Amino acid sequence: MKFIDWFAGVGGFRRGMELAGHECVGFCEFDKYAVMSYTAMHLCTPEQLEYLSTLPLKERQKEILKDEYRNGEWYANDVRRVYAGDIPKSDCWCFGFPCQDISIGNSSANGFQGNRSSLFFRVMYLCRQLEEEKRPTYLFIENVKNLLSVNGGWDFARLLVEMDRGGYDAQWQVINSKHHGVAQNRERCFVVGCIRKSDQKRIFPIEKSTDGVLKTVQCDVNGKGNRSVADRFYLPDGIMATLSKARAHSKAATIVDNKVHLLTARERMRLQGWTDDYIDRAYLINEPIKIAEQAGNGVTVTVIEAIAKKMKGGD
Repeated sequence: MKFIDWFAGVGGFRRGMELAGHECVGFCEFDKYAVMSYTAMHLCTPEQLEYLSTLPLKERQKEILKDEYRNGEWYANDVRRVYAGDIPKSDCWCFGFPCQDISIGNSSANGFQGNRSSLFFRVMYLCRQLEEEKRPTYLFIENVKNLLSVNGGWDFARLLVEMDRGGYDAQWQVINSKHHGVAQNRERCFVVGCIRKSDQKRIFPIEKSTDGVLKTVQCDVNGKGNRSVADRFYLPDGIMATLSKARAHSKAATIVDNKVHLLTARERMRLQGWTDDYIDRAYLINEPIKIAEQAGNGVTVTVIEAIAKKMKGGD
């Protein structure tokens, strides 16, 4: 099915959906550095990437923001300025709306009263602006586990009510990335809304796809983005603590050769299910610190793929 990638980041939703056989028809992302990575990772042709590699980094970053590098795909930089009639028709809208107002790690979390998390309602507003037959069949949503309990659970109830107003029945599950092929302890709440006029598929539960926990990570030895094909390190307690954008290096260290090893941007991306060919394209266009932030701010590709297969009807 065709889908829109809202609050796209570097495209974790996109990659997981594509691995399950779905097709992206457009994306929306506000942060220009994330747009740079997204464009390089998903939209540029090999010829365009080759040309970009000949430019100094600053020129490369300006160049890739030009429309031509998106090769005709629909794009919006701010969901608050999108007109519903301009959105390409699609079967699914994917979005992990900003979670800073909901995260348990934020002592001043305001839930849906916060400016960022309230963008969820903007997406639902756009959905309701469409004629019923033009609305997506599915809404595929990701957020922190705390979404279920913030403000005594009332915010999650508001989310369900808002989806109901749009004509969607919701199902949900908390899924840990460590059970889907990556060595990261990352619990996230996933919600799938299905429009009532369609055949209702049972998406959840998603079963664990790995036996136990993956305990090793391919190591980026020199920390400068060069790939290492053989070296691996064991994580201290079997898995890495949850990656985050806000804490770029805290709790993201292990011991290699009796020395503390802070995770590199490449290792962080691997912990989110990205393969090196995609990471290489991000390194072409962004500094490692930006890529590290983007990894922590994204979704785990392998988890998205598992859910997307169920949405398609696969195992």
